[in-house]
Order: sequence, then C-alpha cells, then structure tokens
Amino acid sequence: MLRASLRHALGEFRLECELEAAPGSTLVLVGESGSGKTTVLRLLAGLLRPDAGRIECDGATWCDTGTRQWWSPQRRAVGYLSQDYALFPHLSVLDNVGFGLVASGHGRRTSRGMAAAMLERLGLTALAERRPSQLSGGQQQRVALARALVLEPALLLLDEPLSALDLETRHAVRTELRRTLRELPCVTVFVTHAPMEAMLFGDRIAVLERGRVAQTGDAPALLRRPRTRYVATLLGLNLLPGRVRHRGPGDEVALETPRGLVTLLAAEAGEELFLVVSPDQVTLSREPPSASARNVFPGVVEEILPEPPHGERVRVVLGPAPSFVAEVTAQASHAMGLTAGQRVYASFKATSVAAYA
Repeated sequence: MLRASLRHALGEFRLECELEAAPGSTLVLVGESGSGKTTVLRLLAGLLRPDAGRIECDGATWCDTGTRQWWSPQRRAVGYLSQDYALFPHLSVLDNVGFGLVASGHGRRTSRGMAAAMLERLGLTALAERRPSQLSGGQQQRVALARALVLEPALLLLDEPLSALDLETRHAVRTELRRTLRELPCVTVFVTHAPMEAMLFGDRIAVLERGRVAQTGDAPALLRRPRTRYVATLLGLNLLPGRVRHRGPGDEVALETPRGLVTLLAAEAGEELFLVVSPDQVTLSREPPSASARNVFPGVVEEILPEPPHGERVRVVLGPAPSFVAEVTAQASHAMGLTAGQRVYASFKATSVAAYA
C-alpha cells in the first residue's frame, strides 16, 4: 500500500497533495506541464526531501518529517523509469538490466541470471547482447522497464513512459505496457499529460492542477462528475456551475449559468449544481435555431481544432469566457464556412445535460 502526504516548495511553486494506491494497482497522475507531476515522483523516490509530509509504502515508513525519519533512495524498493529511459550506451541490454542489481550488492553472475530471467519474461531475450543504439524506441522502453522491474520494487514510478515514442510505436507499446502493469504485484504511479493515457492505464486517476490534486477517482467517475473546469477541459467536456432559478413539473429544472439560462431534467436536490454537456451533443448554426433544442448559447468562434487521428471531426471553441466547445464534422464546419471571429449559436437538448451537486 502507498500512502503519501506531501508538501514542498520549489521557488514560487507550491506542491501540496495526498495520494493513496493499493498493491497491484496503477495510480495515474495527469496534468499539464508545470503541475507538479515529476516533482511528486522525485519525492516518492527520495530524490527530493519534502518540506513536510509522510510517505508509507509496503508497510514501511520511508519519510516522516514529523519524526525526522528518512530513507535514502537506495533503501527504498523503487523502480524508476524516466522519460529518456537513461540506458547506458556502452553496456549490452543484459548488463543494462542487471546494473541496478550489481549496484545494490548482488554478484555479477547472480545479477546477469536475474536480468536474463526478466528479459525472458518480457520477451526480450533476443536483444540481450545488443547495445541501446541498436534498439528501436519501443525496444528501449521495454528494456528500461525490465531494468526497473528486475529490482522487484514495491513502488514502480513511470514518468511519461510513452512520450519519447513516435505515434505508431506508441500505439503498439501501449497495449503491451497495459498488460504488463496489470500483472505486477507492486504499486505503480504513472505520470502523463495525456488524458487518453490516464483513462487507459489508471485504476485511479489524480488530476494535478498547479500543485494541487483537483480531483481523484476512476475514469468513469471523472467522466461522469468532473468537479472543476480544468478537469472537464482535460476530459474534453463542457462544465458550468448553475444556480436553480425554478423547478417545473417532473424533474425539469431551470438553472442560471455564466453563459445564460439552461433547462434540463435533474432529480438532484440542492440549489447549486454542476452541469456537464458533451461537445458532441452540441449543434452549431449560423442563425438562431428553431428546432427542438431547449438551450441556446450565442458565441463567437475562437478556435477550430481538428480532432485526431485524421481530422474528420473538429472541436469548435466558442467565446466569450467561460468558453464552450462543440464537436462537429469537418464537413459540417466547411459547409457553414466557420472561421475565427464568426458569430454562431450553440444549441443542445435538455436531455443532453448531466447535473449533479
């Protein structure tokens, strides 16, 4: 079990977060650059001392600033996979994987035997005598993972493990890495800036925003109930706070939001609710719509962003703040002649709105 309560300052940046993860699970830290993700990994690994806090893992207390307890990185059962993999260019794959074992006091023969067994486990035996320069990006990533796992860590730390790979290789390696992580008995903390990777890998996901955990939960919970605009934007959703103006027959509710009045169906109690609208439920038009949509927001096109992989759909960001996003086909965007600065109308049905307290 991993439990960490961390407080740390780096210049003007302040990190303050609490994390928890069970053995055999993957906790994903997701957030933009500068949110504190790598700092958390360095604190967990013992490469940084927190200003205040406590780290418990696998039944041991690695750090407790209250009692001045401190385990050096060498004492912690940690496997660390950095973004650039950091393989030694002059060593073979076998010796790269065994390096940590030798450094921790295992004999060379024992280390090479354990390294060979790990290479076999990950299907890398054929690469044992190659140098890193003779490996593809995906192979280097797998070798670096083998080097981290051969130490039998209680805690595996992965810092953007797919970021150095090209798109095609990333897709192939992603599936294999998911399978490998699911078979591990240790806690894995996986750092990424990509929401899709967070959804794919995370048993639990912690969203970091400016050094704070904005929200924690599994993927369905975050998708259903984002708690901040940052989390909603990260997940590609529209989030608006609303205050109940009146409740009609059945579950019909009218709420005042920063973008105007919204009508929806909601059984939730309370006078203040969060509203979520998926961009693919939003229709755009050049003129005020006369169809069945109950909710209409006028806006000005700020950005038109092609959606991967091929741009058949585009995300249209509407201002003024708070921004509102619609997702339409590229064909529809072209037919409407959408351009930045153009005034349009975004509409969506009452049944397309999710509401919660």
